[in-house]
Amino acid sequence: MILKNGELDPIELLRRVRDGGQIDDDEALGLSDIANLEPLMAAAASQRDQYHGSVISYSRKVFIPLTHLCRDVCHYCTFAHPPRRGENAFLSREEVLKIARAGAKAGCREALFTLGDKPEKRYRLARQELETFGHGTTLSYLAECAQLVFEETGLFPHTNPGLMGTTEVVALRQVSVSQGVMLESVSQRLCEKGGPHYGSPDKAPVRRLETIRRAGEANVPFTTGILIGIGETRRERIDSLLALRHLHMAFGHIQEIIIQNFRPKPNTRMERVPPASLQELLWSIAVARLLFGPEMNIQAPPNLSPGELAQLVAAGVNDWGGVSPLTPDYVNPEAPWPHLDTLCNETQAAGKSLVERLAIYPNFIRNKGRWLNSNFHTPVMRAVDSEGFARIESWSPGTAQHPPNATTALVGSARGSPDDRLLDFILKRALSGLTPNETEIVRLFGARGRDFTAVCSAADQLRRELVGDEVTYAVNRNINYTNICYFRCGFCAFSKGRLSENLRGAPYDLEMDEIKRRVREAWARGATEVCMQGGIHPSYTGQNYLDICQAVKEAAPKMHIHAFSPLEVWQGAATLNVTLREFLTRLKDAGLGSLPGTAAEILDDEVRAVLCPDKISAGQWFEVMEAAHGLGIRSTATIMFGHVDAPVNWARHLLRILVHQKRTGGFTEFVPLPFVHMEAPIYLKGLARLGPTFRETMLMHAVSRLVFHAHIPNIQASWVKLGPVGLSHCLRAGVNDVGGTLMNETITRSAGAIHGQEMPPETLESLIRDAGRVPRQRTTLYGTPPEERRAAAIDRPALKPSVNMLARDYVNDPKTKRNLLRPGQVSKLS
Repeated sequence: MILKNGELDPIELLRRVRDGGQIDDDEALGLSDIANLEPLMAAAASQRDQYHGSVISYSRKVFIPLTHLCRDVCHYCTFAHPPRRGENAFLSREEVLKIARAGAKAGCREALFTLGDKPEKRYRLARQELETFGHGTTLSYLAECAQLVFEETGLFPHTNPGLMGTTEVVALRQVSVSQGVMLESVSQRLCEKGGPHYGSPDKAPVRRLETIRRAGEANVPFTTGILIGIGETRRERIDSLLALRHLHMAFGHIQEIIIQNFRPKPNTRMERVPPASLQELLWSIAVARLLFGPEMNIQAPPNLSPGELAQLVAAGVNDWGGVSPLTPDYVNPEAPWPHLDTLCNETQAAGKSLVERLAIYPNFIRNKGRWLNSNFHTPVMRAVDSEGFARIESWSPGTAQHPPNATTALVGSARGSPDDRLLDFILKRALSGLTPNETEIVRLFGARGRDFTAVCSAADQLRRELVGDEVTYAVNRNINYTNICYFRCGFCAFSKGRLSENLRGAPYDLEMDEIKRRVREAWARGATEVCMQGGIHPSYTGQNYLDICQAVKEAAPKMHIHAFSPLEVWQGAATLNVTLREFLTRLKDAGLGSLPGTAAEILDDEVRAVLCPDKISAGQWFEVMEAAHGLGIRSTATIMFGHVDAPVNWARHLLRILVHQKRTGGFTEFVPLPFVHMEAPIYLKGLARLGPTFRETMLMHAVSRLVFHAHIPNIQASWVKLGPVGLSHCLRAGVNDVGGTLMNETITRSAGAIHGQEMPPETLESLIRDAGRVPRQRTTLYGTPPEERRAAAIDRPALKPSVNMLARDYVNDPKTKRNLLRPGQVSKLS
């Protein structure tokens, strides 16, 4: 124990926790003697900020009091009462659903079931009503009601069931996303005669701890905590917290620790007992934070400390718990919930951003295979953002929905200083050219509120310093020569294989004459580039790609060929049995000008194993780029994000791109491609989110600008994914390029996007000018096209309908029955 004059040294304590150290049990008991709260709270707040930054979370809930009967007689409680004349013992199924439906209509996501403990063991009325419902116990009826609410309303049940055996814990796990039992205190003294728990068999500390242990064994995300001010001492509070810490260290299942302050209530045996003081509440919050560390969620109910929320934040809380816009706090009926707007304003006044969560916390959602019953996997995945917080936007990439005002307004507001001091430090270093590390990049992606404004503003400031106010675009045409593909990428609704014919569009394979026709038409309409990619047709070899290049050059000798993803290059080289360098040399000789940096998706094999397991690995993607850049063939770099990934995967992706760019300098631009979910197989199977939120989309553009700095000066936004309105907002977050006019777009539209096939030069330029920027037409490699190209693009003929030749029997054709290359299972070619 670190002592100074016989007491715990708060200065040394602060130093240790800032260095990531943990307080052992003996030192924890010494915290009870600390009289000066200031260093204790400062240490706690510092620990909280290390992990949670400027976020304070809450759950939007509806409170369902299944029964007020309880076999216990806690001396401070007004929730539980004996049977009353004319009142039923339990809510009926219909009454439960009525409350839940009203909650769903009010925008709630959590159905909080609260009830007395085992009333059937004390009251005949409870037993009789349960029998009429077809149940023998309160907990089995609870399980039925929880399942009913989830199935009928989509609300996620959180159950506070009281003491449970293992069978009951497991049964409730199947119908709820989380469970909770307040420990309250480990003091057996409080259960003795004259104590608040006397006559309450279910408040025996050893029995409550046993229930919490069983929840850990069953992998149940669990809520618990302590009740302060009911006669316990500080040392007894510490003992209680340590008991919970030991259980959490064993199972990792405690998702939040609630520090609840006692408030006396009329007509109870403790109505004359003074409430817990604010000082004791702050001390308890700070100690809980120090004992459980940065990652734990420490909660204090906001309705029990009105007007004091800033001090609770200063003591180390990061969560306000469940707050209902509809139902009262039945446990503390004298303390109404704060209005959510008021809660948001008070949280902001304390220097934090209020963020909605589900009843299950983000850390547990990220490991849903362990913590959630399988029936909740898809609904939870579709209800959250990349960090696991509640998805509150209706916007998704490729839809007609406009970006949310709550996000776009923040971009236009004055920058000011971010709430998160560490984030402010990261931004200043990034602006000076110092690359953020993986952890710091994840922090940037988590920016919300004023922090979000600061990140976007910093990115736009850097954009202005590096490339000025010009926004560039190319006049080009997309030609997707086939949609037949034998790979099974989970995100792709474009490709047609034996298992994907039910998706949009029929299988096709363009004839060379049609490719030439489209190239000539594109040249006549002012194009300087054709962008060409397709599925990996089982009968294609590298010669097909060489033939395509030759066809383009025959049709329009001056047309720049921007073609073939690294997957196509890898497959082409392998089918010709040549190295990557040899095949790329042949492509270059045939007219290839540059490579699109697609097929990157997320350059982290942890994600690729789920998203595209048989595709090229991250390492193989870089092998293709290394060979191409070594031959002077430039390329773009992309990221396709917002599906099964997380900010840590994005950070790894950006850093790997940066390392490669510093070595070769071959990337011309970085292109974030938000995942379009609507027709994607992985979404239809219930395994992916609804694409990134608009906040995440803007941050991807902004953070990539800050990470790449001058190494990749061009950051592009995709109007096909974002739509015109979304594109204009991203122009305020570090973007200086808007891609091409396209003329045709197939891949994104196959996934369900509604945005147009073509964005003419005059439309793009008008959009750019409306954003206060200067448009400039460019070539693929960022040169200036000849004036005659610009004139042709403005005075262009109408686009003729494209004809895709249908392909038949492409899967069962014996000619394709060769060993098909699966690059993810192959070693180096170069």
